[in-house]
Amino acid sequence: MTERQVEICGYVPGALGRITELHGTYYHREWGFGLYFESLVATELAEFLGRLDPARDGLWLARLEGEVVGSIVIDGRLTPEEGARLRWFILAPEVSGRGLGRQLMGEAVGFCRQAGSRRVYLWTFAGLDAARHIYESAGFSLCKEHENDQWGEPVTEQMFELWL
Repeated sequence: MTERQVEICGYVPGALGRITELHGTYYHREWGFGLYFESLVATELAEFLGRLDPARDGLWLARLEGEVVGSIVIDGRLTPEEGARLRWFILAPEVSGRGLGRQLMGEAVGFCRQAGSRRVYLWTFAGLDAARHIYESAGFSLCKEHENDQWGEPVTEQMFELWL
């Protein structure tokens, strides 16, 4: 049996809902996050898509047979002051372990280099070990950490950064 091909592409209709769904179902199942988290993802992602500027922002989707199975975003709105922010990086469980996370990360970091960003940063939390491995493999390092319970469950939030 041959492995089905995954396509990396930009925005497609339905991406907002699918990225929100991937985040909502994963973080509820694994971490107990609820409606607050899912609605925050939907609201902030919709705001980002409404102002997306291809010169500074990027959205990459992994699609398998037409269905969005992963995403990564670079929000470059604050690039001159703070750096480019990596956001909404997620893969559906059925495609994990295929190198798609590294491929999406390569697209995002490559875009930042081409756009002239000096710094890329992201917020996450402790315990997302597979994602952390990808971040560190791409050159990101942990620079801040603190406790937070805004998501309904206490987590140790972490900021990673990459200097280009």
